Amino acid sequence: MLVLVAPGQGAQTPGFLTPWLELPGAADRVAAWSDAIGLDLVHYGTQGDADAIRDTAVAQPLLVAAGLLSAAALGDIAPGAVAGHSVGEITAAAFAGVLDDVSALHLVRKRGLAMADAAAITETGMSALLGGDPEVSVAHLEKLGLTPANINGAGQIVAAGTLEQLAALMEDKPEGVRKVVPLKVAGAFHTRHMAPAVETLAAAAAELAPADPKVTYVSNKDGRTVASGTEVLQRLVGQVANPVRWDLCMETFKELGVTALIEVCPGGTLTGLAKRALPGVRTLALKTPEDLDAARALVAETATPAADAAGA
Repeated sequence: MLVLVAPGQGAQTPGFLTPWLELPGAADRVAAWSDAIGLDLVHYGTQGDADAIRDTAVAQPLLVAAGLLSAAALGDIAPGAVAGHSVGEITAAAFAGVLDDVSALHLVRKRGLAMADAAAITETGMSALLGGDPEVSVAHLEKLGLTPANINGAGQIVAAGTLEQLAALMEDKPEGVRKVVPLKVAGAFHTRHMAPAVETLAAAAAELAPADPKVTYVSNKDGRTVASGTEVLQRLVGQVANPVRWDLCMETFKELGVTALIEVCPGGTLTGLAKRALPGVRTLALKTPEDLDAARALVAETATPAADAAGA
């Protein structure tokens, strides 16, 4: 059984979209998406420097566009399940047929702008804790006034809060934590600092007409599967100010019997977690189009083509 997953903010790197735009029709598709949402995705994905694509209002639409483009390059497939980390949940919602591509990009554009506005109120950020006992780390973070915004499993928790709180964390790591790594994000996502963005995103979601997922959709709110498109949207709204539980998503992958995981562009983060937390599950990250042949081979072994699944 194959699960298709989409990474969250921080996975982007300068120029990462460049090789994907060389695929037939890709540049035209991304140019049309750019026109639709009023953001030059081609420019940012090929020429934007690290600071430019770190901007929340840019990074989030860029990541969703890259995920959609790379998944489309795989062909018409029907994975057994889909999931996304943070903003990657919007990409996953499109994979599942809850939203069409343009609706997903409109939603993420509004999400990125709203979260950027919220982040501008107070200087905040996020840092990853590597190693240590989760219970010990969470208690320590709370003592410092930080939020465990992403509990990712495989020995990784992401702390979020003010820059002063994060500086204190660098000086006072939880017992057992090997390293604290600042992330390439522009705010304390999935915390109370993002509360101002929730109302804006709720209004944007209310304008959409979601369909129910066509494949199993795993929510990073609690790792549960969601069968209602309306509930998927509700969870997408609420998650901006609440922690991501990717650890619980991976537990659900185990329960579903997942045997292979493909992470769409810019892949690497979630496959790294899966390699540590899901032994025996084959993983593949779509970083460049050179990874497509291996991904298609993995799809052929583990997934049913959409046409066959529909009885066509």
